[in-house]
Amino acid sequence: MNETKVVNGVDVTTLFATLDVVKAQPQAAKFQFRAANEWVTGTQSRSTLNGFFGAGQEHTHKATFTYDADHPSVLVGQDNGPTPVEFLLHAIAACITAGIGNIASARGIKLTRVQSQVEGDIDLLGIFGMDKSVRNGYQGIRVNLQIEGDAPAEKLQQVVQQSVSRSAVYDVLSNGVPVTVNVTA
Repeated sequence: MNETKVVNGVDVTTLFATLDVVKAQPQAAKFQFRAANEWVTGTQSRSTLNGFFGAGQEHTHKATFTYDADHPSVLVGQDNGPTPVEFLLHAIAACITAGIGNIASARGIKLTRVQSQVEGDIDLLGIFGMDKSVRNGYQGIRVNLQIEGDAPAEKLQQVVQQSVSRSAVYDVLSNGVPVTVNVTA
């Protein structure tokens, strides 16, 4: 009987089994995630996430996730949620942290602390179209991460480096991705 090995809350047995399946059946690695968004009022909108495709079939999350986004009052919103660009900061922190959890667990490293602070700098002159030389989005993002566990600092830093190098969100933010916008009016 195979015993399930769990490290840092990660089912390492299933993690390695998943890697083996993807290695043997590369088509199982193709995923499509989706979000539906609807305007609420002013600068507020609501996104709903539930279904996605992966491992050759449709899936649903165990719950429907709903997130509101808005702008703070200083940017003519009602502050009913984080700004869309703040969600990007959350996304990169969460993606790197998830990778750290998986990689450390696969290596048998027990984590005791993983925390990060993420900062991004935006100049509104770009968003407002007041200076064409200023980009609309972040001019830079900094992730400051603290990690502790039962491995030497060098091994913990290697876990973080591997997580960053495999992070889908880091890749999208640092390398860009083609985006198409189709409009039906």
